[in-house]
Amino acid sequence: MSTSNNSKPAIFVDRDGTLIEEVNFLSRVEDLKLFPFTAEAVTLLKDSGYLVIVVTNQSGIGRSIYGERDMHSIHEAIQASLRGGIDAFYFCPHLPSGGCECRKPGLGMIRAACADFDIDLARSWMIGDKILDVETGLNAGIRSAMVMTGYGRDHSEEMEAKPDVMAENLLDATVQITKWPR
Repeated sequence: MSTSNNSKPAIFVDRDGTLIEEVNFLSRVEDLKLFPFTAEAVTLLKDSGYLVIVVTNQSGIGRSIYGERDMHSIHEAIQASLRGGIDAFYFCPHLPSGGCECRKPGLGMIRAACADFDIDLARSWMIGDKILDVETGLNAGIRSAMVMTGYGRDHSEEMEAKPDVMAENLLDATVQITKWPR
């Protein structure tokens, strides 16, 4: 965690079901669909001074359903659609049973981002559509927002720990977060 004068808050955002439409084991750029509000949400976050960092579990790689190159092609297409609005993509290729530290709700991806960027975790957020995204925020000691897109509506009914913000989608979460006191 950084406390330097140059540190910036980050929005750690889940990919599938939050930033883009949920496609089970998305492996082809042709199947990629950004939500219609994604570009506006990312622009608002950037204009509000946040780093926008994608943290995504991609066990399809570990299951040999698709390769790392396929995933990188999808990330390049997302970046092109968002005019470079994402500061970085971090991913975990391991299976859920792998016990690795990088798979959410573990903190490996957030720690890697903090090593690469001067991030003010005290003012940072995690946004996602699953319970494990909220748990990632809690584990990192940052605020969290849950969106109702993707698996959000189903997961919101099963949660024990509640996020700081419940939102219909990424744009709604973004609007609420930018109004939150910093």
